[in-house]
Amino acid sequence: MRICRFDDNRLGLVQGDSVLDVTEALQILPECRYPLPMADLLYSNLDAVLARVTELAPSAQRRGLKEIKLLSPVANPSKIIGAPVNYNDHLAESRADPNLSQGNVIKPIGDWGLFFKANSSLVGAGDGVKLRFPDRRTDHEAELVVIIGKTGTNIPAEEAMSYVAGYCVGLDMTVRGVQQKTFRASVDSYAVLGPWFVTADEIAEPGKLDFWLKINGETRQASNTSCLIYDVPKLIEFASSYYTLLPGDVIFTGTPAGVGPVAPGDIIDVHIDQIGAMQVAVSAA
Repeated sequence: MRICRFDDNRLGLVQGDSVLDVTEALQILPECRYPLPMADLLYSNLDAVLARVTELAPSAQRRGLKEIKLLSPVANPSKIIGAPVNYNDHLAESRADPNLSQGNVIKPIGDWGLFFKANSSLVGAGDGVKLRFPDRRTDHEAELVVIIGKTGTNIPAEEAMSYVAGYCVGLDMTVRGVQQKTFRASVDSYAVLGPWFVTADEIAEPGKLDFWLKINGETRQASNTSCLIYDVPKLIEFASSYYTLLPGDVIFTGTPAGVGPVAPGDIIDVHIDQIGAMQVAVSAA
């Protein structure tokens, strides 16, 4: 299934160029009182929600994709996790380009570790990227994003795929500079997810997906997830060896070579095979 959030936090089932409004399925989610659960309620109860979506679909109102505003398919992740330098070609370009390294010693992911993006940086394709520091370089990074479906810690790689709820397209935006990566990557609107969430059963081999990014129609990045240094199971094993993963947690898997700056007025198109494509407008904050 392809599930989206749209307009005023409505839930949609994507079918071709249409969206079936199945918001009623959210009524099965449990009511919560303070303190609220850390995990995203939709992903904690995903099987039940999808079963209800199937029941509602035949009589659901149909909308055109072009008529709606697409929000992030995850509303409340406990963590947004980033995987730096997880493609060898990006590792090489980061070491060679001082605009990327900013005087830092660029290490492979096993030495560098992972990083976090603030939850407040999360937006959907329809929200767009808003550049907060026009005098500083801000770069685009196209990435496959994994969404966790159940709680786990110290997960071995051979069991990791059973913890995956599904996938979406990710756009990881980063301001260049000497500050910590987590700080520079956590600007509002700098974690774009979309255009929807594709359930894990529809992606047989997440390690064999072609993807690309274009700026104003010009191809900037193009690769395949087979080139990941740490593939999806290894990333889940690595992350969960340090902290517990919860339903709705988001893992940006890393970006290939071709990283470059954007400017207000740019249009970013990102496509991942078997998932979909999203178009993101860049503007000044």
